[in-house]
Amino acid sequence: MLTLESKVVVREHHSSQTHFVGSELRMNTYTILASLLHKTPDLSLLNHLLSMESSDPSEPGTMGRAWLSLKQAASEVEPARLSEEYQNLFIGLGRGEVVPFGSWHLTGFLMDKPLSDLRNDLQALGIVRDEREKDPEDHIASLCETMALLIQAEDIDEQMERRFFACHLHPWASKFFREVQEADSAKFYKHVGYLGQSFMEVESHYLNVRTH
Repeated sequence: MLTLESKVVVREHHSSQTHFVGSELRMNTYTILASLLHKTPDLSLLNHLLSMESSDPSEPGTMGRAWLSLKQAASEVEPARLSEEYQNLFIGLGRGEVVPFGSWHLTGFLMDKPLSDLRNDLQALGIVRDEREKDPEDHIASLCETMALLIQAEDIDEQMERRFFACHLHPWASKFFREVQEADSAKFYKHVGYLGQSFMEVESHYLNVRTH
């Protein structure tokens, strides 16, 4: 997907750590979302979801409920059906039920100015696209992965995270995750959408990015 030149690589989803706090919790959530939205989840990722524990199991907040919901869905899903669900939701015949690209949500067109602006910002940050990747950089999975990279990079401060989130995720990601929850084909991904929307709300508050 994406790499950050001369910096660190995002932690893979099968990390043995299951308790996260602060920036590590944020980075882990973005990484999980990126993995779930990039392609059909494999058994390794599903097992990782089953093994995860909340950083505070007694926390009754929205994020705690979203994680528990996703974990329950991972325990009940039929892996053989996931490929068809992912295909119907995000790929389809010509187009899936939900479009995962920022440009489309912001302007109604693919490969439009928001993608050009994103590429300029990625270049300025030293983030490069994997040449094997077919999807443009404004795919929701790539944007989540970028946020994980920014959080993990030691020489990128929270102000840069805030600007990237405000420009490239905040204007449309919550709407996208709502659409995932409402899509006819969404079963397992209904819970992914719930986690994603809940997390976007938490991030907006944490990064002090307001909706106008």
